[in-house]
Amino acid sequence: MGRIRRPGAGRKRVADLNPAVRTALLTLVEPDVRGDPMSPLRWTTNSTRKLAEELTRQGHRICADTVGDLLREEGFSLQSNAKTLEGKQHPDRDAQFHYLNEQARDHQDGGAPVISVDTKKKELVGPFKNNGREWEPRVAPVRVDTHDFPHRELGRAVPYGIYDVTANTGWVNVGTDHDTAAFAVESIRRWWNRAGRALYPTAGRLLITADAGGSNGYRTRTWKTELARLAAESGLTITVCHLPPGTSKWNRIEHRLFSHITMNWRGRPLTSHEVIVESIAATTTKTGLTVHAELDTNPYPTGIQVSDDEIAALPITRHRFHGDWNYTLHPQHPTDAATTDSTSDQAAVSSPPRLTRHSLQDPELTGMTRQQLCGLIETP
Repeated sequence: MGRIRRPGAGRKRVADLNPAVRTALLTLVEPDVRGDPMSPLRWTTNSTRKLAEELTRQGHRICADTVGDLLREEGFSLQSNAKTLEGKQHPDRDAQFHYLNEQARDHQDGGAPVISVDTKKKELVGPFKNNGREWEPRVAPVRVDTHDFPHRELGRAVPYGIYDVTANTGWVNVGTDHDTAAFAVESIRRWWNRAGRALYPTAGRLLITADAGGSNGYRTRTWKTELARLAAESGLTITVCHLPPGTSKWNRIEHRLFSHITMNWRGRPLTSHEVIVESIAATTTKTGLTVHAELDTNPYPTGIQVSDDEIAALPITRHRFHGDWNYTLHPQHPTDAATTDSTSDQAAVSSPPRLTRHSLQDPELTGMTRQQLCGLIETP
């Protein structure tokens, strides 16, 4: 059969009969203004149905499907929020990252361990929904509770992780109490006593990179006092470099350890602490990551106060560059070390260290990173 209608015949499109409807629609969905402040769509989800209702109320008769077609023609699509805004950046953010990298390189070159630490998201223990999917028999999903109310006996799990940057290994201490500074340092202590000491038998230093907040935050006094105890017990000189505020996503442990743990137990209800520990310990990657996990049922009470006198008595040295973010805790107070090792001190006085160009560019001396200093020198 031939053509029934001649070209161009048939019902005209709404946008052709009423060109103003396109402008009215774009006004409603304009991302900055979001339409007239008095419009009922100002504070509602702009679904095609609601947009069609509002346009009809304004005198533009249109259906939801046609609204969708017009939006696609104008380059719109359904999208979720994108987490890209990091807020106001600290002016020394980049300089701190350079300084942290220099410290890590210096420790690694000297055979000292460098670890990244943080607390993973606290997990409900019990038959609760866990995001993600895994293969199950068809029409037979794992049944979980409708509501996510913490189990009175099982409570929550608090995984604190230590990622060894050089060895590409993870250690996770799964707590059952509070996420405190004492718990954080105890996790590091367990890693050192049961893994780190064997991996680095000759190490006298340890570098810890941590977020700016939380149980291992730079403002947390208990964090520093507990680290001082660990330094005294282990004989390690412990240096801490915190990531600048608002940059926790850049912490290496997040994408080198925690992300793989989350992928490994996706879609699996964390019904017991044993399931959590075994799932963490079974985490591996093609690049050779291995993880050890263990359960820590010790209590870690909150509300512990540390006085100004206790802070003043700590064997701590704050670095010249951002001493609030970068500091070193010694096995004993530097003045005590001088009295107990007078022979080495006298030798040091009689033969002072030789000054080199590299030593004169030390960030501890200049107050800036080597890269900043080189840029300053090269400026005409």
